Amino acid sequence: MSIFDHMGFAVGDFDKSAAFYDAGLGALGIVRAMEFEYPGGKGIGYGQPDQPAFWVNSGEALRDRVHIAFAAKDRAAVHAFYQAAMAAGGRDNGAPGIRAEYHPTYYAAYVLDPDGHNIEAVCHAPE
Repeated sequence: MSIFDHMGFAVGDFDKSAAFYDAGLGALGIVRAMEFEYPGGKGIGYGQPDQPAFWVNSGEALRDRVHIAFAAKDRAAVHAFYQAAMAAGGRDNGAPGIRAEYHPTYYAAYVLDPDGHNIEAVCHAPE
């Protein structure tokens, strides 16, 4: 069970960010669950079908970075996220690997999205 119901933030370049999140989250099995337009903008909700939990909306990018960690089912999914997000314009902020400072099986990768937000995929399972 997720520790949050949903969250979201505005992004500076909606189309570029949509491509980044489609690729990176798609590698984790997280899909576009909803899209909508509203006066002056548009948004995409990602999650499972009919259950968007993570939203990106058009607007002005946040001034400070956000850190979001998405759960990965295994270490291969962490690698898939990293490769897909990097290919979609992400910037490296930590290649896939063990982060023993958190705990012995904390396996994660970090990519900066088009607005500089630190997006992580993490698997806690041993190998």
